Amino acid sequence: MDASNYRRVPVGVVAPRDAEDVAAALRVCAEAGVPVVPRGGGTSIAGQATGTGVVLDLTRHMNALVSVDPAARTAVVQPGLVLDRLRDAVRPYGLTFGPDPSTHSRCTLGGMIGNNACGAHSVAWGTTADNVAELAVTAYGGAAHRIGTGWAGAPKGLRELVDGNLALLRTGMAGGFSRRISGYGGLDALLPERGVRLARAFCGSEGTLGVVTEAVVRLVEAPRAPVLAVLGYADESAAADAAAGLLPYRPLTVEGMAEDLVRGAAGLPRGRAWLFVEMRDEGAARELVRAADALDAVVVTDPAGQRALWRIREDAAGTATRLPGGEMAWPGWEDCAVPPARLGAYLREFRALLAAHGLRGSPYGHFGEGCVHVRIDFDLVSADGVARFRTFSGELADLVVAHGGSLSGEHGDGQARAELLPRMYGPEVVGLFGAYKDVWDPAGGMNPGMLVRPARLDENLRFAVLPATPFAGEVARCVGVAKCRTTDAGGGPGVMCPSYRATGEERHSTRGRARLLHEMLAGEIVRDGWRSAEVAEALDLCLGCKGCLSDCPVGVDMATYKSQFLHHHWAGRIRPLAHYALGGLPTWLRLITALRLTRAANTAARLLPLPGLTRERGLPELAAEPFTRSRARVRAEPGSGPQGTAPAATRTVTLWPDTFTEYLAPEAGRAAVRVLEAAGLRVTAPGGTVCCALTYVSTGRLDRARKVLHRTLTALGDVPAPVVVLEPSCAAALRTDLPALLPDDPRAARLAAAVRTFAETLEEYAPDWRPPRLDRAVVGQTHCHQHAVLGDAADRRLRERAGLVGELSGGCCGLAGNFGFEPGHHEVSVACAEEQLLPALRAAGPDALVQADGFSCRTQIAQLGGVRARHLAELLAEGLATDL
Repeated sequence: MDASNYRRVPVGVVAPRDAEDVAAALRVCAEAGVPVVPRGGGTSIAGQATGTGVVLDLTRHMNALVSVDPAARTAVVQPGLVLDRLRDAVRPYGLTFGPDPSTHSRCTLGGMIGNNACGAHSVAWGTTADNVAELAVTAYGGAAHRIGTGWAGAPKGLRELVDGNLALLRTGMAGGFSRRISGYGGLDALLPERGVRLARAFCGSEGTLGVVTEAVVRLVEAPRAPVLAVLGYADESAAADAAAGLLPYRPLTVEGMAEDLVRGAAGLPRGRAWLFVEMRDEGAARELVRAADALDAVVVTDPAGQRALWRIREDAAGTATRLPGGEMAWPGWEDCAVPPARLGAYLREFRALLAAHGLRGSPYGHFGEGCVHVRIDFDLVSADGVARFRTFSGELADLVVAHGGSLSGEHGDGQARAELLPRMYGPEVVGLFGAYKDVWDPAGGMNPGMLVRPARLDENLRFAVLPATPFAGEVARCVGVAKCRTTDAGGGPGVMCPSYRATGEERHSTRGRARLLHEMLAGEIVRDGWRSAEVAEALDLCLGCKGCLSDCPVGVDMATYKSQFLHHHWAGRIRPLAHYALGGLPTWLRLITALRLTRAANTAARLLPLPGLTRERGLPELAAEPFTRSRARVRAEPGSGPQGTAPAATRTVTLWPDTFTEYLAPEAGRAAVRVLEAAGLRVTAPGGTVCCALTYVSTGRLDRARKVLHRTLTALGDVPAPVVVLEPSCAAALRTDLPALLPDDPRAARLAAAVRTFAETLEEYAPDWRPPRLDRAVVGQTHCHQHAVLGDAADRRLRERAGLVGELSGGCCGLAGNFGFEPGHHEVSVACAEEQLLPALRAAGPDALVQADGFSCRTQIAQLGGVRARHLAELLAEGLATDL
């Protein structure tokens, strides 16, 4: 599967190390009559990166930037090189690669060449074909070609084919429309008056002609300080009508979105549709705003503000997949394009066509070039729904052609549209396309079923093999945009997917795991269902960080899927010892404390390895006294705040005694009581034994988790809201896992709604309280569950008010609860910490404070970083003491 609606089962996958490997594979496959499908990041949305023969994964080894020539503004790249790696490498020279699809953090140069990718900046810098100078190509059978401009390197018979069809090439191809990507849309580049640009004509061939093993690409000067003008319009049609009129101002981008996609995003001007127009400098942006007939406008010069707005656009490929009511929408007609002057009229008719078929979608895209992205809520499961998909596709193709457009304006035709190419080009040109492929690939072994002699657009749909179950519906929501395949967390707050970044294995990405679960449910390849060893192996390195829940544009929740899988996988069987040792942690710690065996347990943990756990790290020590036993002695003292005497308590809050705070880090609980009372809040604790069941959920013991949560709700009774939870993972479990596991218990929803983090409590219930000024640099780790489920905006504001300067690390600390203590995980655990956390600790000044609200994060920092991290409550409590 790729990022399309299609699925094919290949014979196998080859990861070539170099061009010789590619040639060898193509020779072997040609001798055996087995087709070949070259594949980059697998982000294609029309099915062209799927295939039934041998798939060449060019990302594993052939991913190098061979050289850069800043003076000539060129770079030599291998096909598996990710676009952002090229852009990062040439940025110091003030250069960039012009085409920039929204998948720039994981799409490859080879894939961009195959699809003739464009992106937001094509209005200024053109398509990939406009920016490729030379290509090294290996054909089916192993023959090598080096092509650029002129006939050198051309396959035998190509020049004769062109010379015999000059009239058809001059008159049969659509006019000078910049987004004519469909078919072999660059074939007219072989005309003599156009310079016989062989490399340009090869771009957009979707792996049907040969395999690119190396490319010389052109670079452009990157604008030094681009400025973003956001123009608001009354509706989508008004924005579309206005887009073409902005082109004389030489914008770098003209992107369009309407309110049904943006859904309340902050920072936008008034309106119900917007154009994002990037200009080279502020003066040009201001001039554009004055000339534009917009309802409202803002000019954003701050790079961080621009990134926040562009993130809305870049995530649209995923967010457009979820309609406002939660229903799924699918690709297939993702990138039709019409001349920009026709865009407004086309969109009005397109919306009418959707309504006539009872379909919904949220158009957006490159309005400056008339290219519209949309995902539509097709029913691709039932026979009637698939038939409607087919009928709609034909009618939409006719509509696009009527407006002088292209069925594909960016992503290629693949299987989704190739069947309809005769409607756009006519039979003669489509026949010429077939002859062009046959010159390059006479045996027909390269990616058959795409572009030429294509498969039907309603064949090979990936949903047909799935059972009609809720879990299958969840797994199918992964649309394959592969944001989880980014090779870093962006140096910022992103988390997904730490295990993929540690191993580089597709099966350890969120997408890879979702696809394996898809196959498990389909039962054709993975035939042992929930008992599958392959699926268990892939899920074993999932840290359960929940980063995908927030960072994946469609909200794939692999931590929950893993829990479901483990629940079924181990049903009726003896589980791994770690599931009992760590999964039952709350019970074990409660028993040890009740029997007054804390000292003995700590001694045993130091001297004896605990069965089922890794021997590569020590266990944290149990506290001498649990938090709830010592809590009564902790009170804010008179004069303990910067205002002087602590204010009289005006609101009661309930402090949740989570397992980690209760038995392992009571100092965090005592500090929280001190700060909350200093802020004028009365602190109580639940009377009975309570537990969020986190450890049972993470090990897939879901039946046990439900029993624990039922018992907790009964013991809890009516407690004063808010319920303050210091441990982020426990707060996240109460907010999300509790209502999901007990959907019919109204008490679960009430408790979930009452949960607050420490910082949220202070901000919401003590808004006038001023924290002590610490005025120190701070480093540390934002807990991944806090990032994914809770958010850390309140924490950031509280740190700022306390004078804590600096950012906590993104990514994942790598310990992740039980994960880092389980055998076979230590190497990945350390690799995750080395991504951001440990370098930040090493770079910190000697006076920097180290903060980590998660107990796992603090443990990882202590064991790998050699320093003691503290909860934000501890830092503030120490500040209160200093102010005395």
